[in-house]
Amino acid sequence: MMVIFGLGNPGARYEGTRHNIGRAVVQELARRAGLRFSAGRGDYLRATTTIGGRRVELVLPLVYMNESGRAVVPALEAANADASELLVVCDDVNLELGRIRLRPSGRDGGHNGVASVIECLGTVSFGRMRLGVGGPDDEQDLADFVLDPFEEDERPYVEDMIARAQEAVQNVLVYGFERAMSEYNRKVDSNDESDP
Repeated sequence: MMVIFGLGNPGARYEGTRHNIGRAVVQELARRAGLRFSAGRGDYLRATTTIGGRRVELVLPLVYMNESGRAVVPALEAANADASELLVVCDDVNLELGRIRLRPSGRDGGHNGVASVIECLGTVSFGRMRLGVGGPDDEQDLADFVLDPFEEDERPYVEDMIARAQEAVQNVLVYGFERAMSEYNRKVDSNDESDP
């Protein structure tokens, strides 16, 4: 069982914001599979499906970003899974808009949601998919930036990134992180180069 955990804030107020792009990817996975979310055994919603021949639990936390770990622990327990079977999907202000970066483990990278997951699990050994949302200009506060919706001219890049994220999830499930990283950790332009 693989648990795919879409980081974000609950509630209509945060739908479509940069901070909720991870949540949007998991919602789109469920939509494409024709699934509805139901209450989990904790502060999260869940939907179970099969992707790439593997059973997958899609999870949306019902806690705010900084408390994400409170939802991921019971979700893993209910799925009878451990941290090595977790893929956290989240936004990243250090990646240009449209970039995807997969990693099988690592630090929080300054992301409060990932930091909460690390703290509650007691390990950095879980997968993560970071989705580039770009960063604020010099005059804009970072917290305001991530809680704002994407601009209209950014929508095509966002929609393309969400579509590629679906493919990347399937790639991870079928082929593993190494192959998926070589395929998706690249620049979006026509002169694709592998991430350093």
